[in-house]
Amino acid sequence: MSRDYRGYGAHPPLVRWPGDARLALNLVVNIEEGAERTFDEDGVNEGLGEIPRAISPPARDLGVESTYEYGSRAGVYRLLRLLDEFDAPATMFAAARALEATPDVCEAIRRAGHDICGHGYRWSEDWTVSRDEERDRIARAVESITATCGRRPTGWYNRWMPSAHTRELLVDVGGFAYDANAYNDDLPYWVDVTGRSHLVVPYSLTYNDSRYTVHGLTPSGFVDYCVRGIDELAREGSDRPKMMSIGLHPRLSGQAARISALRDVLDHVRRRGDVWLARRDDIAAVFAEQHPPPTP
Repeated sequence: MSRDYRGYGAHPPLVRWPGDARLALNLVVNIEEGAERTFDEDGVNEGLGEIPRAISPPARDLGVESTYEYGSRAGVYRLLRLLDEFDAPATMFAAARALEATPDVCEAIRRAGHDICGHGYRWSEDWTVSRDEERDRIARAVESITATCGRRPTGWYNRWMPSAHTRELLVDVGGFAYDANAYNDDLPYWVDVTGRSHLVVPYSLTYNDSRYTVHGLTPSGFVDYCVRGIDELAREGSDRPKMMSIGLHPRLSGQAARISALRDVLDHVRRRGDVWLARRDDIAAVFAEQHPPPTP
């Protein structure tokens, strides 16, 4: 994966979002609960809980496990209800085994029409395994998600970092409209993967509710952070529309105080009237139609 420091430079492409929206806003719900690391399976406890630490083996961290269970037992339904209330489409960054553990969530996703971006079979660090093992994990996740949700994932996003082989494997496996394994732009872009064009729809860790636990952001701070991003990108979008992602986790934003922050953000979006709330696969499709892959 060669590095590209220039990107679009001073001349980003003109994209016309539906309704002449100034900004395409993608809400991402990361469904990971039930797929995270555990001492029993991995010999290590998951470290990204409500408090960003985990006890060291040889004991299970029952506290961290319990905070994850909150996401799958309560938080995810609170998030899904709020999305329904605002008629807001979203993208599920879903680990396959988390979906296997929550068939009711799969049914809610099908009913609401949210799209699914594969987030691994488990919420695993795929740069630590061989190329063949990673390929098997991708194939297993696709098979599982197709079975639980009735359709295959249209995109792919690793646990925050791909391996050097991920993008080539996605192209080889086929059936993916994009991957989100980049944080480096405000618009989608094409890359060449072994002579084939592949679309990247960048994600963001900037507008992400992990800031509640990693940086101590308050719900009010999260609203301010997201609203400022929306307003500034929409201002730029008066002549060059942009896209923005907000990353959400059921175990974090599914808590009552934090869901109220998301409600305020969605209220702001509704009042603006010039922001397109979009699934990630719809953003990919609109961009690809207006800016097809370059001719070899």
